[in-house]
Amino acid sequence: MNEIRLPRPNDLDAFWMPFTDNRGFKSAPRMLAKAEGMLYWTPDGKEILDGTSGLWCVNAGHGRREITEAIRAQAGVMDFAPTFQLSHPVAFEAAAKIAALTPAGLDRVFFTNSGSESADTALKIALAYHKARGDSARVRLIGRERGYHGVGFGGMSVGGIGGNRKQFGALLPYVDHLPHTHLPAKNAFTRGQPEQGADLADVLENLVALHGAETIAAVMVEPVAGSTGVLVPPKGYLERLRALCTKHGILLIFDEVITGFGRIGTPFGSERLGVTPDIITMAKGLTNAAVPMGAVAVKRDIYDTVVEGAPAGIELFHGYTYSGHPLAAAAAVATIDLHVQEDLPGRVTAIEPAWENAAHALRDAPNVTDIRNFGLIAAVELAPRPGKPGARGMEVFHRCFDDGLLVRVTADTIALSPPLIIENQHLDRIFGTLDKAIRAEAA
Repeated sequence: MNEIRLPRPNDLDAFWMPFTDNRGFKSAPRMLAKAEGMLYWTPDGKEILDGTSGLWCVNAGHGRREITEAIRAQAGVMDFAPTFQLSHPVAFEAAAKIAALTPAGLDRVFFTNSGSESADTALKIALAYHKARGDSARVRLIGRERGYHGVGFGGMSVGGIGGNRKQFGALLPYVDHLPHTHLPAKNAFTRGQPEQGADLADVLENLVALHGAETIAAVMVEPVAGSTGVLVPPKGYLERLRALCTKHGILLIFDEVITGFGRIGTPFGSERLGVTPDIITMAKGLTNAAVPMGAVAVKRDIYDTVVEGAPAGIELFHGYTYSGHPLAAAAAVATIDLHVQEDLPGRVTAIEPAWENAAHALRDAPNVTDIRNFGLIAAVELAPRPGKPGARGMEVFHRCFDDGLLVRVTADTIALSPPLIIENQHLDRIFGTLDKAIRAEAA
C-alpha cells in the first residue's frame, strides 16, 4: 500500500510555478500574504508598494470592498450556472456594461477566463467570420515580433516572443509576423509615442504580396506591447495598419488585455490612440483580478455574419465551462461600476505628466539605456551584463522587493504599471526605490 504523504506547512515542493525560475525561487522565496489599496504585505508583515498592479491587472487597487461584496453576495445566491443553451442574468449585465465602454459598434461580447483564452477566441472568431462570408481561403494569421498574446497555441503562434515559442516546437501553421516597432537608435528616451517607425506597418503590404490578401484572415497586435518590455506604437503606425487591413479585407484585432480598463487614460487604448479595430480582447482589469475572467468584443457585423448566416442551431462551436461564470460576472459588474464612478481613466490622465517626469528622471542612472512611458506605464531598460542577459534586471527586481517595492522584470527591462488609484505621494517612493536599486546593482 502506498504511503500517504501529508504536506508540510508552507511546503514549496508541490506547486510548479508559472513563468518562474522554480529552483531559484524555492531556494530564496519571496512571498506575499495580504493586500489592500496600493500595498502588499509579506507573511512577516513587511510592507510592499505595488508598482505593477499585481501583474498588470489590479487597476482599481487591492481589496476593494465593493467587488468583494459583489462576489460574496453572488456566491450566496448561485455559485455556478452553465451558459451552454442556458444562462443567468448577471452575465448579460456584465456584457452590456462592457459594451458601453468599448468603441462604438464593438458591442457583442464573448466571455472567456483569461487573456490567453481571449486571444485564441478572437482568432477563431476571425476564421469563422471569413468562412461565413464564403472566404474559406482566409486562414492565415499575422502577428508581430515581440508580441505577447498569452500561452494558448493560437496566441503563442501569433505571438512573437522567442522564449515562449522555442520550447514547444510545433505551433500553428499559416502564421506570419510583422516586425516589431522597437527602434532604440532612433527613439530612445521618448516621452509618449515615438516619432519614428510608422512605416513599419507597411510591411503588411509585403506579406499581402507574398501570401495573397485572399489568404489572410486577421492581424493581431497589442496597441502598447507590455510583456515584451513596454513598446509604445510610433505615431501613425496603428493608423497605417488599420488602413491596410481595411484595404485588403483583413480583420484587425487589438489585444487590450493590458491597455483595457483605463491603463492609458481611456476605457480602452483604441480610444486614446484614435484607431478602432474589428475585435478587442480583454482580461486582467475586467474584474480587477478578483476572479479570473476575459472577454472578446467584436463589431456587430462580425457577430451578425457568423450568427445570422449559420443554419439553425449552434452558430459558433466554441466556448468554455466557465464562460460568464456568475462570480466573475458579478466581479466585472462591480469593477466597471468602480471605474466609472471614480473615473479611473481620468485619474491616469491627471497624474501622467508627473509619472512621466519621475520616470525620465532616472535617465542618468548607471546602465540605463532607454526609458519609455505611455499612460500609467513605464519601462526602464538596462544594459545587460556581458554574457549574462537578464541577470542585471533580476538583481534589480530582487533589490526593489527587499526594499519594499514590487516591479516587473522582462530580461533587463524593468516595467512599472501601478494601480490607477496611485497618488503623487507614491511617485517618489517608486522611482526613488528603483533608482537606489539600479545604483546598488552597479556599485
